[in-house]
Amino acid sequence: MSEGQVRFEKRDGVAYVTFDRPEAMNALTWSMYDRLAEIASELRTDTQTRVVVFRGAGGKAFIAGTDIRGFSAFTKGADGLAYEAKMDDYVGRLERLPQATLAVIDGYAVGGGLAISAACDLRIATPDAKFGSPLARTVGNCLSAKSYARLLEAVGTSWAKRMLILGEMMPATAARDLGYLIDLVEPGDMDARIGEITKRLLQHAPLTIAGSKDAILRIREANLPDIEDIVEGIYGSDDFREGVASFLEKRKPAWTGR
Repeated sequence: MSEGQVRFEKRDGVAYVTFDRPEAMNALTWSMYDRLAEIASELRTDTQTRVVVFRGAGGKAFIAGTDIRGFSAFTKGADGLAYEAKMDDYVGRLERLPQATLAVIDGYAVGGGLAISAACDLRIATPDAKFGSPLARTVGNCLSAKSYARLLEAVGTSWAKRMLILGEMMPATAARDLGYLIDLVEPGDMDARIGEITKRLLQHAPLTIAGSKDAILRIREANLPDIEDIVEGIYGSDDFREGVASFLEKRKPAWTGR
């Protein structure tokens, strides 16, 4: 299986970022995350680009999370703390972009894919799109405080618990009704709808967009609690190691609560 790539191009004031690893439902490898960070750093100071569009290749998934193979080397809770800090940096770079950002979801946005779609300002999706963070029934890990806050802001407490505790996937219609999506679009109409939205955004005041984004982010992250004890305890548990092993071995996990 390939390491995948993150394709990047700019046209007429719009940047297009495509997660390209369709054989793995665009699950992100470390090299893809690193490339995404490089792109975000370039866009951060790009005053000619006003809109950034994020999309997954292949038509079946936006991003199906982080490649679980990377978790197999974790041996202690501190590894989980370092990983979540790294994820906060990667996703935070997208949230701090001054441009208006649009996530285009074809199919699944799961785990890291859900986080990246939530980090974008606006989202549209195909009617069959699904959103989730089924940690309790898959790998048995957890999120950082920033990631929990982002999820709560995006879908609310009730749906966050349905995703995290019940392992439920939120359908596109529910995401639209919550306001998480601004539109549901048939696959054949997606490119035209992207064009309509980007054309509208290009006409708006860039300083207002950037300032509003920064203000909202500061308000959300003000006085976040320290949950490193929770993160370290879960990533250092026997259950987390069992979750990773069972996922990679394609079997059901045998949770023990230890």
